[in-house]
Amino acid sequence: MSGPRVKTCAACARGIAPSEVYYRFTLILEGEQDVLGPSGAGATQDDLATILKQLEQGDESAQELEDQVHWERSGVVCSACRSVVVRTLSAPPEAAGPH
Repeated sequence: MSGPRVKTCAACARGIAPSEVYYRFTLILEGEQDVLGPSGAGATQDDLATILKQLEQGDESAQELEDQVHWERSGVVCSACRSVVVRTLSAPPEAAGPH
């Protein structure tokens, strides 16, 4: 009979021994947009049809477009990577700087 398997940190790929503390995570990023264009809430059917046509004629597949709107991952991280993730996601927005 074998014991628990070694887990792999999703951030640094280091093996995490069964005797080590690890942290389970689930991260979901969902795209949102409050306004669909320069016309704001007064968008017309023509505006929406134009946007839809641009999407249909674009190079991205439907799956690529969907992945831009909804991205989800889960896994485990080691103690060192947990500290980095918490620090990154806890930073005030003004300190984040440009991306």
